[in-house]
Amino acid sequence: MAGRPALRRFWVTAGGFWRNGAAWGLLAALVVGLVLQVVVQYRLNFWNRDFFNALEARDGGQVWYQARLLVGLAAASIALAVAAVWGRMTFQRLWRDWLTRSLIQSWLAEQRYLRAGFVNGERQNAEYRITEDARLATDAPIDLIIGLLSSLLVAGTFVVVLWNVGGALEIRVWQGVVRIPGYLVGLSILYALATTAAMMVAGRHMVDVIERKNQAEADFKYVVARVNTRTTVEPHAQDAEILATAQRSVVHEWARLCGQHMRTTLVSHGNTLLAPIVGLIFCAPNYVMGRVTLGEVTQAAAAFVAVQGAFNWLVDNYPRLAEWMSSAYRVGILLGSLDTLDRPLQARVSR
Repeated sequence: MAGRPALRRFWVTAGGFWRNGAAWGLLAALVVGLVLQVVVQYRLNFWNRDFFNALEARDGGQVWYQARLLVGLAAASIALAVAAVWGRMTFQRLWRDWLTRSLIQSWLAEQRYLRAGFVNGERQNAEYRITEDARLATDAPIDLIIGLLSSLLVAGTFVVVLWNVGGALEIRVWQGVVRIPGYLVGLSILYALATTAAMMVAGRHMVDVIERKNQAEADFKYVVARVNTRTTVEPHAQDAEILATAQRSVVHEWARLCGQHMRTTLVSHGNTLLAPIVGLIFCAPNYVMGRVTLGEVTQAAAAFVAVQGAFNWLVDNYPRLAEWMSSAYRVGILLGSLDTLDRPLQARVSR
């Protein structure tokens, strides 16, 4: 079964959970909490401006007021973050429980577990796919969907801040002046495109490597379980070599995965380190020329970092997305194999 049909087959079954009203209720609660969290972030961005303006003015009363205000904003942000963790993990737990029960029922029906070892010439490793792959396939989508929605809200909110606070950049060219309105927005988009392109190049083999690693892990567990459940007491000389071969395959695939994570970390960590500094550098010209205050510089720099975090959603989540695609693909393969086992039975019943 090719990759896309397998993913479609996964969603045909896993999507059944979304016909449950509780799923949509939890999702709505997560979205409301997400919107409130963005509102708090927006207010903290203006707090950043007011605090540094108070420092620049050496206004002790205003500094103390902003310090007290920060306590309330931080408490609200922390409470919303804790509630989001509860809602997200509750959603993941319920979805995993629903999908796992569906897989087990399908696997046990008509004693398919006795015939599902090899289908279409491929070892299925149903035990691994029902336990580990089902967990990963239902954990990641919620994190990715909420993260993507958060990125869209943050980008839409703080692009406006960048446009208004950053102002226009004036560059002298020959005898005239070129005025670039909202230049920070354009620079943030260019910077995000560069980091996203770098991540796509660095992690272009990530999905394939994770799939091979998961397959090697499943094969290793299969051969260990087969040795452990032998019904004969006679020694099998080939067991040690079979286990050693499976172990070498796991270690080799983990080494390949390590290389992929090293490449993607080079991009993601570099972006985390440089984005705040790049934002300050981009804001520096208007500050040096006296067009913005120190508080506005820090506000714009913080907004630049927020926009970068939103635009670089793919950069931050590429390994997780690859892990989900691999696990969902493997669950889809198992479901498709169980469908294949049904066809001879259906043919006999129809006859």
